[in-house]
Amino acid sequence: MAKTSMVNREIKRAKLAKQHGEKRIALKKIISSESASYEEKMEAAVKLQKLPRDSSPSRQRNRCELSGRPRGVYRKFGLGRNMLRKATMNGDVPGLRKASW
Repeated sequence: MAKTSMVNREIKRAKLAKQHGEKRIALKKIISSESASYEEKMEAAVKLQKLPRDSSPSRQRNRCELSGRPRGVYRKFGLGRNMLRKATMNGDVPGLRKASW
């Protein structure tokens, strides 16, 4: 099991990313546009920097849904390798069979 504080931190990051997502997209569009003036681009960059760091989606980490483990997580299932193995052995994952475990 992962520390509860780390799992809660990831939940907070996901919430912030969802909350500020549209603002970030709009500001990045201004920064990358060719028609915007230099002053507008600089103003948008400053506003983007003032947003919380954790509102960036790239700061999120994939974690196992059951155990919270940060490494060895299969995106397709949302489970860590060891929890996926347990679920497969119990027959909880449809279409997945034991190969050579």
